[in-house]
Amino acid sequence: MSELELLERELLKPSEALISDLYDIEGDIILLGVGGKMGPSMARLAKQAVDQAGLKKRIIGVSRFSDPETQAELEANGIETVAADLLNENHLAALPDAANVIYLAGTKFGTTGKEAFTWAMNAYLPGRVAERYKNSRIVAFSTGNVYPFGSVTSGGPSEDQAAAPVGEYGQSCLGRERIFQYFSDKYQIPTLIYRLNYAVDFKYGVLLEIAKSVNEGRPIDLSTGNVNVIWQGDANEIAIRALKHCDVPAKILNVTGPETVSVKWLADQFGLLLGKEPKFTGEVQQTALLSNASEAHRLFGYPRVTLRQIMDITVTWLQGGGKISNKPTHFQERNGKF
Repeated sequence: MSELELLERELLKPSEALISDLYDIEGDIILLGVGGKMGPSMARLAKQAVDQAGLKKRIIGVSRFSDPETQAELEANGIETVAADLLNENHLAALPDAANVIYLAGTKFGTTGKEAFTWAMNAYLPGRVAERYKNSRIVAFSTGNVYPFGSVTSGGPSEDQAAAPVGEYGQSCLGRERIFQYFSDKYQIPTLIYRLNYAVDFKYGVLLEIAKSVNEGRPIDLSTGNVNVIWQGDANEIAIRALKHCDVPAKILNVTGPETVSVKWLADQFGLLLGKEPKFTGEVQQTALLSNASEAHRLFGYPRVTLRQIMDITVTWLQGGGKISNKPTHFQERNGKF
């Protein structure tokens, strides 16, 4: 096993807090939309934690699995998989029951020009899933894109701020939240709306994009001059542990790191680490898409992996030739078009 693989394995180990919480979360866990960016590592984390806790919970991953390799890797790690199109009523009805649902399904990139499909995935499908799993508890992934752009000095909106999404993607995500809230009330489904903004990993994310731009001498757009980020491993842990905090009416939870980070500062720091001079374009605006995650930090503690650690890891991964996902975040987008 390479040093990079060892590093990845070490940083993705379950915490004692996660293992402890699993004793209080009764029943199996099913991850709907497991084939996306976060799903495979989240499923592996849940399986590791269940095994270390000595529990008999099934971890089940559902996806279309357009990449058969992902399905094979999950099964090799002891995760049950089901290949299904969640928009297909017969497929949805045939899914196994589970007391705990982590809902990861949705669409973002390529939504411009496919608005009807975006709304079907992001706002119609949640209702069908809620009907199917009305006897479960549900952690439903959402996004900070449901918030308006706010002042970079505000600390970001907390969960009590009114949503005001920019663009149809954000609007459809708010639709997803409203549908889950409706069915939570109708069927008394314990639910948690998980507003994430932004997860980063070795293979993708805001920090990797900035580091790659610095390394390749490409200019970095500073118009969105500030971001929030959280290590994907920490975001995965929170998602699983959040099953303990599902409620009626549905609880809303912002999930991100504690810092409001300057994009220019990040680029300058990566420049020092990589021995390159960053190039910039655009003028920093006084607003950005941010979130205040103090409630998540109260419930789960501060992220285990710090911003500086993530930066060092990103450079090590980049220079070591680690595998990179070609899934840009488009964090610079200010018009809500993805």
